[in-house]
Amino acid sequence: MVSQMDRAAAVDRLLTRGVVDVVVRDDLRRKLLGDRPLRVKLGVDPTRPDIHLGHYVCFRKLREFQALGHQVVVIIGDWTARIGDPSGRSVQRTMLTAEEVRANAQTYLDQFFKVVDINRAEIVWQSTWFDTFTLEDVIRLTSKYTVARMLDREDFARRYQEGSPISITELLYPLLQAYDSVAIQADVEIGGTDQTFNLLVGRDIMREMGQEPQNILTVPLLVGTDGVQKMSKSLDNYIGVTEPPEEMFGKLMSIPDWVLGDYMRLLTDIPEQEIDSMLAAAQAGTLNPRDIKDRLAFQIVADLHGAEAAERAREAFDRLFRRRELPEQMPEIEVPAEGWIVQIMVQAGLASSNNEARRLIAQGGVRLDGQRVDDPDLVLRLDRPTVIQIGRRRFARLVPRVS
Repeated sequence: MVSQMDRAAAVDRLLTRGVVDVVVRDDLRRKLLGDRPLRVKLGVDPTRPDIHLGHYVCFRKLREFQALGHQVVVIIGDWTARIGDPSGRSVQRTMLTAEEVRANAQTYLDQFFKVVDINRAEIVWQSTWFDTFTLEDVIRLTSKYTVARMLDREDFARRYQEGSPISITELLYPLLQAYDSVAIQADVEIGGTDQTFNLLVGRDIMREMGQEPQNILTVPLLVGTDGVQKMSKSLDNYIGVTEPPEEMFGKLMSIPDWVLGDYMRLLTDIPEQEIDSMLAAAQAGTLNPRDIKDRLAFQIVADLHGAEAAERAREAFDRLFRRRELPEQMPEIEVPAEGWIVQIMVQAGLASSNNEARRLIAQGGVRLDGQRVDDPDLVLRLDRPTVIQIGRRRFARLVPRVS
């Protein structure tokens, strides 16, 4: 049995670590310390089925709610996905069929439940209420909010001032998201800081419809592996939660030193005092940041793939980058015994085009048996299997074709 003191400490940690804002903090803390299980809402966009560590930040926070005995309610936005969401875009998002939405949602949930306890989660499809919505229902919903308040949203206000078009559909989306909270009677809604306005609209609409307004908890947007922009697949600075352990470990070892504090606080349970101590030692030069990254990478891979997989990933990384040994397994690709290296790379599927192959060589990203290739016009003459390395982690063995 968890003591009241331990429970209070867990609640305070939930409300502070890796949290940007809580609305309303004292009210939510009181409810979390009470006996009634809260309904904690997360809205899921089924147009983007792949999950990366940026999403993991939010999922870990949901797991904390569950550990305190609360119910996570996942809303699959299947209805809004079918009509397309143009919010913040110059071109309206492609509409999806019901079958596409369900397939995407299932992929998302398979990854989601690697982190969140399925036994304390309720899955709700948005179409449950919106499929029966009438025009009268829409008019009643829109009457609860004003255009002036909607233009308080930063991107709407900026575009209005610039004279850029804002569609009526875009103005409806925060209201539809807010109605989701009404439909499930949410006690809490969680999201990234980019969702703050929409979450606050949810409070307003719930109040207008005679319900107690939901509390809000926002988490930061995780910076990607480039250390500059938020993690995103489109920016290719992401780490997917289902990536192989070795790939995940290697990417985490490559992050810039200055994001280590955020990654440890947002993605692990390493105690705050220990994090502060490690960062201070790194700053003083008594601890190599690489050792902190090793601890971080092992912890995250172990959480998502298990401790044994994390240990194997660590060993593979050490073998490859610290001891400069080749990976134990790599694909073998049969290629002509003689040919232009650029063309061979493309034919072997190691570059998507001649231009990409040339760029990789120009950047020093191609090695043959450990020797860097500097000449993009090199003609290879292979009389034996040769290991080619692309970037830091891609290896293949080129086997000369016998004519």
